[in-house]
Amino acid sequence: MRAAGGVPGQRRGDRRGDRRGSREGSDGWHFSEGEPITAELSALRLLGGGTAYEAWLAFDEVTYAAVVVKLLRPGQVDDPVSLRGLRREARTLERVNHPAIARSLRAVLDGDRPHLVLEALDGPRLSTLLRRFGPLAPQQYLLLGMEVASALHYLHRIGVVHLDVKPSNVIMASPARLIDLSVARSVDEAARLDHVVGTEGYLAPEQCDPPHTGIPGPAADVFGLGVTLFRAISGRRPFPDDEPAEPRLDLLPASVPVDVVDLVAACLAARPRDRPSPSEVVEGLRPALDDLPPARLAGFRVH
Repeated sequence: MRAAGGVPGQRRGDRRGDRRGSREGSDGWHFSEGEPITAELSALRLLGGGTAYEAWLAFDEVTYAAVVVKLLRPGQVDDPVSLRGLRREARTLERVNHPAIARSLRAVLDGDRPHLVLEALDGPRLSTLLRRFGPLAPQQYLLLGMEVASALHYLHRIGVVHLDVKPSNVIMASPARLIDLSVARSVDEAARLDHVVGTEGYLAPEQCDPPHTGIPGPAADVFGLGVTLFRAISGRRPFPDDEPAEPRLDLLPASVPVDVVDLVAACLAARPRDRPSPSEVVEGLRPALDDLPPARLAGFRVH
C-alpha cells in the first residue's frame, strides 16, 4: 500500500519552510506496530512526513481496511498555522469526488491528534518509479498525462487549484491518482497569494514570487503537469537549473511524436494564457495513444 496523503517533496508554502521527505526526529509520534493512534486506528508503519505532518499506514476499525492517516506532529498540534492548513485540506477534500484523485474518508480536526483518514492506494509513486526504472513507455506516459489532466480539469471546474503537481504527488494505480491537496487553494485564494506555494523545479513562473511574478491560477497546474510529463517521458526535468526558462526539448527522445512534444512545450509556456487547458491536454494526447500498436500478452494480441 502507498500513501494517499502525500509526504515527500521540497515544498515551500504557508511560510513553513521546505518539506524534505521522512523526518523521524524528536517531533514525531514514534508509534510501534499495532499501537493505537486513536480508538479506531492502529499504526502499521510510518510512510513519511514533512515539517508539520506525519503519514502512517494504519488499520481502520471503521472501514475494516488499511488506510493512510495524515496527522499533525506533536509539536504542531497547537500551532494555528498548521491547524488552519489541515482544516483547509479537509474542506477541499470534502468537495472532491473523482476517480483520479485520492479520497478522504473522514477528518478529526481537534483533540490531541488532529488528522485526516485517507484511502490507501496500491501502487508506487511516479517519482519512485522513475528513480528505479527510468522513463515510462509511451502507453504509460500518455495514459498518465490524460488521467492527471482529467483530475485537473475536474478540480478547476469546482474552483480548486492544486498548486503542487509533481511526480511524488502521483500514485501509479489504475487510473493514476493525484494526491496531496495540502496546499490547494480556491481560485480566488490562489489569486491572492503573496508568497511561494509549491515545489521548486515544478513552479510555474507566476508561482515563483507572487504577485510580482504573476497571479497563480489553474494554468499553474498545467505547467506542473508539463514538467511531470517531461520527466515521465525523458527521466529528466526540462529546465537545467530548476528555474522556469526555455524548456530543453532536445532532452526528449527522438521517438516521441511531434504532436506530443509540441503539447508538452505548450504546457511549459512562460505565459499562463499560452498554456492549454487540461481538457485540451487530454484531447492532444489521445491521438498518439490511439496510434500505438496493440499490446501483446504472451504472444496474443490484446484487442
